[in-house]
Amino acid sequence: MTARTLALASPAATCALARRLAPRLGPGDVLLLSGAVGAGKTHFARCLIQSLLPGPEDVPSPTYTLVQTYPGPTAEIWHADLYRLTDPAELVELGLTDAFESAICLVEWPDRLGDLAPGNALALDLAPGEDDDARRLTLRWSDPRWAGRLEGIADD
Repeated sequence: MTARTLALASPAATCALARRLAPRLGPGDVLLLSGAVGAGKTHFARCLIQSLLPGPEDVPSPTYTLVQTYPGPTAEIWHADLYRLTDPAELVELGLTDAFESAICLVEWPDRLGDLAPGNALALDLAPGEDDDARRLTLRWSDPRWAGRLEGIADD
C-alpha cells in the first residue's frame, strides 16, 4: 500500500484538488472517501462531480437516497453515501457493485462495503487540519496505476 498526505488549507483548496483529480478519472475508477462527520467528504465529492458535468447542476448529498447518478463525459458518475446502509447486500440491489466496473464511483463511508470494497480503489481519508477550515487528506492505493495518475496532483 502506498500513501501520500496533503495539507488543504481551506474548503476552496479541497475543491481545487477535487477538480484537478476529476479529469484523471475514467470508467471503473472508485474513490473511497472516509473521515468523520463534517470532514469534507461530500464537499470533495460535490466539487469533483460538478467539474465533470456539462453544465451547472445541484449535487445533493445522497445520505437519504444512498446513491445519486450523473452523466459524465466518459462514464456515468455514481455518488454513494453508505452512512445509513444496514446490510452490504443492499449494495448489490442498488447496482453499486456493477457500477464499480463501468462507472466513476465516489463512495462515502466505505467501511460499510465490507468485503465488497474494490481492491483497485483509491482511498481518500479526510481529517481536520491545523485550522478550523483546513483538512489533511491522505491518499492510499495498492493498484500501481494510481501512482502515475496522481503525479503532480498537488502541484497543478
